[in-house]
Amino acid sequence: MSDIPQKNEDSLRGFGFALAAYVMWGFLPLFMKAVAHISPAEVIAHRVIWSIPIAGAILIWLGRLGDLKQALRTPRMLMMGFATAALISVNWGIYVWAIGSGHALDAALGYYINPLFSVFLGAVLLGEKLSRAQMVAIALAALAVAILTVEAGKLPWAALGLTVTWGFYAYFKKSLPIGPNQGFFLEVLILTPFALGYVIWAALTGHGHFFAGVTSDTVLLLSCGFVTAVPLMVYANGAKLLRLSTIGIMQYIAPTMIFLTAVFVFGEPFGAARMIAFPMIWAALGIYTVSMVRQARAAGR
Repeated sequence: MSDIPQKNEDSLRGFGFALAAYVMWGFLPLFMKAVAHISPAEVIAHRVIWSIPIAGAILIWLGRLGDLKQALRTPRMLMMGFATAALISVNWGIYVWAIGSGHALDAALGYYINPLFSVFLGAVLLGEKLSRAQMVAIALAALAVAILTVEAGKLPWAALGLTVTWGFYAYFKKSLPIGPNQGFFLEVLILTPFALGYVIWAALTGHGHFFAGVTSDTVLLLSCGFVTAVPLMVYANGAKLLRLSTIGIMQYIAPTMIFLTAVFVFGEPFGAARMIAFPMIWAALGIYTVSMVRQARAAGR
């Protein structure tokens, strides 16, 4: 793994990294279901705390700690790190709650919509011009959300929350002038005092599950660092070795696995509204993907 810029072309190594990351994210709901009896706040706190040694070890191995020291001495980078840390912690909180409370389908929906929301953000915030196909795809996704809203009588807040927090996280992350590994370590470093404070409070008030008598709970909480840091850092390094269009197509692997897990493993209801809305989302993603691949080929020529 390296922070050296790569050519804009696909590599087998990059494909392997990205595939491994998306498959790990696809199986993550099974882990989150196992910790569903633990409060989302405690799970997030342990995701932060136990990511520190893993992310730190990788930075030491890469010899990139100097970049992190520079970031800690730069107020602007620190402020951007606080912004991305806040967004990723909220994203994690919504995700943990959604899986644990029987809304895994909403989590899948949120990550399906995310690439279309990123295109929308690019148009609104960066003035990027939307192609006709992209406008059709965004309109289809918006219509699908409207159908789910009418059927449920309320907005699918979990799905939209995941979409918006991850979309803005990616947007601000692009502006963070350090490598992805250093950026992730900076984020968990910023969140660590809050995480430690919560864990100590939970232990003192008897609400904590860490070393509270149930060995399996302690093991699961210790594992939070692995399931958090490893996929993120593997993905970050794989993304640099692949074209944007390739990553764009591969990003549907994880929500598809979450969708299948929600329906066939967790047994979440897949009613008439979802039978209409999800195919509309898939159609929107198909239109968006074809458009993206054509643009990439045109740019290559």
